[in-house]
Amino acid sequence: MTRRELKKRARQTLKKHYMILVMVSLIAVFLGLQSSSFDTFIRMYSPAKTGTTMDPGTTAEPETGTSQETEMKADTRVTMGSTGLMDVLRQTMSGNPEKGKELSEALKQKKIERSKDGNGILGGSRGALSKVVNGITSGSLFVMFVSGINSLFGSENLGSLVLVALACAGVIGFYLLIVDTYTVISARMFLEGKSYEKLPIQRFVFLLRVKRWLKVSMAMLRYSIYQSLWMLTIVGGVIKYYSYAQVPYILAENPDLTGREAITLSRKMMNGHKWECFLLDLSFIGWSILGAFTLGLSEILYSIPYQSAAFCEYYVKLREQAKETGIPGAELLNDRYLYERAPDDVLLETYIDVMEGTEDTEISKNRPEGIRGILADWFGILLTNSEKERAYEDKREQQIRIGMLKDAAEGRVYPRRLSPFPEAAKQKKLESFHYMRRYSIWSLVLLFFIFSFIGWCWEVSLHLVLDGVFVNRGALHGPWLPIYGAGGILLLTLLNRIRNHPVREFFCIIFVCGMVEYWTSYYLEVIHDGMKWWDYSGYFLNLNGRICAEGLLVFGIGGMVIVYIAAPLLDNRIREIKKQILVWSCLALLCLYAADSVYSTVHPNEGKGITDYNDYSISRMEY
Repeated sequence: MTRRELKKRARQTLKKHYMILVMVSLIAVFLGLQSSSFDTFIRMYSPAKTGTTMDPGTTAEPETGTSQETEMKADTRVTMGSTGLMDVLRQTMSGNPEKGKELSEALKQKKIERSKDGNGILGGSRGALSKVVNGITSGSLFVMFVSGINSLFGSENLGSLVLVALACAGVIGFYLLIVDTYTVISARMFLEGKSYEKLPIQRFVFLLRVKRWLKVSMAMLRYSIYQSLWMLTIVGGVIKYYSYAQVPYILAENPDLTGREAITLSRKMMNGHKWECFLLDLSFIGWSILGAFTLGLSEILYSIPYQSAAFCEYYVKLREQAKETGIPGAELLNDRYLYERAPDDVLLETYIDVMEGTEDTEISKNRPEGIRGILADWFGILLTNSEKERAYEDKREQQIRIGMLKDAAEGRVYPRRLSPFPEAAKQKKLESFHYMRRYSIWSLVLLFFIFSFIGWCWEVSLHLVLDGVFVNRGALHGPWLPIYGAGGILLLTLLNRIRNHPVREFFCIIFVCGMVEYWTSYYLEVIHDGMKWWDYSGYFLNLNGRICAEGLLVFGIGGMVIVYIAAPLLDNRIREIKKQILVWSCLALLCLYAADSVYSTVHPNEGKGITDYNDYSISRMEY
C-alpha cells in the first residue's frame, strides 16, 4: 500500500469520527504528547504581567524601572552563578528549605526574565502551565510542599525528605499512569474508529474495563526508559525512535504484553521499514508549515488527528505483513474483531439476550407526567424520588444499556464480549454508574455542597503548593466555593438532553462554565464596589480578565469527569443514605450556607492571598 492509499484511508476514518478524534488529539496536545504551533504560540505570546492589582483603586508598578525589581534582578544575577535544580533539591533535602527556596526563586526569576525576552518557549511568566513548568524546573514546587507542611504543623524539618520524595513520585506517577498510558488509549481509539461506524466515549477507559491499566503503564515505563537511553546516542536515538514506533499500537491491541515483549515485536515488525516510516513522517512536513502560519489551529483541527490516523493505517498494514510472513510473536496480535466486523451469526449468538430484548411497556405507563415529566425529561430532575419513580428510572436505565449493547450486536461498535480480554467481570460494576440517569432534588443539593467543597480544597491546595501558605479562598467564610457547586449542578441539569452526545457535551460545558465564571465575577465586582477575587488579565484569550481559554479548557475536561464519572458514582452512594438522614443533612447544610451568604454580603472574606493575591505573591517573592 502506498502512502497515498494510507492517507486516503486515514481521511476516511477522520471523516467518520471527526469530533471525537479531534478531542483525542487535543488531549494529547494538552498532555504534551503531540507538539503544536498553537501551544508554542500561547507560551511565547502570553503577556508577562496583569498590569493591575486585585484591590480597586490601586495601580500596578511599571514592569521596569523600579528599584525593587532592579535589586531583585541584580540579586538574581549574583545568586545564580552555576546554581541548578539539584542544588535546590540538595538544600531542601538537607533540612534547609529556606536556602532551597532562595535558590529556586532565583532560578524561577531567571526563567521568567528569559520568557519576557521572547525565549521562554518552555516556560512563561503567567498561567497555570507556565507555573507548573517553572515550578518543576526551578525546584520551587518541591520547596513549596515543604514550606506548606511546615506552616501547618510548625515544624522546620517535618517531611523535608518525605515531601520532596512524594512530590517527585507524584510527577512521575502522573506521567506514568496518565501521560504515557494515554498514548496507548489514543492508539486504541484510532484503531476502533478505523473499523467501526461508531466510537463511544466510554472506550477512553477500556484499560480499566479489562483491568490492564497498571500493566500497560509498566510496559510504557520500560518503553520510555529505553527511548531515553537511546536518545543519549546520536544515531541510536533516531533509529530506535522508529524501531519502537509500533509499541503503543501493539499494547492497544494486546494490553497483556510486557514492555519487553512489545518492544521486541515492534523491532521485528519495523525491520526493513524504518526508512519507509521516516518518509511517511516526512510527508506531513507541509502540514507542519501550514500549522506555523495558522498559529497551530490547522494542526489541532485537522493535521494532528489526520497524521495519527495515517500511522494507525500503517500499523495495520505492518500487522498484516507480520502475520503473513510468520514473524515470531505476531500470534500475540490476536484481537481479530478490532480490524473486521464479526459475522452476523457470531454476533447473534453472543448478544442473544440483547437481540431478544423488547421495549418494556411498563416504562411508558409509569412515565412521570405534568411538571414532574418536564423536570425529568428536560432537566433530569426527579421531584419526589418516590418508589414508583425509582422503579421507572431503574427500568429506563436498563433499556438504555440494552440500547447501547444493540450497537455492538448490530456491528456498529467494537463487540466487547468478543474481545480476547472479556469485560464481563467488570461490566456490572461499571454499569452501576451509568451516566444517563436522573437525579433527585436531595441528591442535587448534596452534590452542590460536595462540588463546592472539592473546589475549595482544590484552590486552597493550589495556593498551599505554589505559595506555601494556607489561604481560605472565596468570598464566603465556610469551606465551600459555590461557583464550583453551581457549575456542576448546571451541567447535570441544563445539559441533560445532550448527555448522550459527549463531544457536543464537551463544548457546551465550556460555554456554560464560561458564562457562570464571567457573570459571577461581574456580580461580585458590582456588589462589592469593584473588588475582584480573580483576574485573568494578561492570559492568552481572556475576556475582561474574568475568563480565559486556559481555564475554560480545564473546566471542560473537569466537567466531563463530573458528568460521566464523578456525579454518577457519588449519586450511587447518596442513594444508599436513608431518606430521613439525607433530608435533614441537606436542610442543615442549606441553613449554614444561607447564614454564611448573608453574613458575607456585609463582611466578605478578603485580605492577604484572596482579593490582593497578586500583590501578596509579589511581596512574598521579594521578601
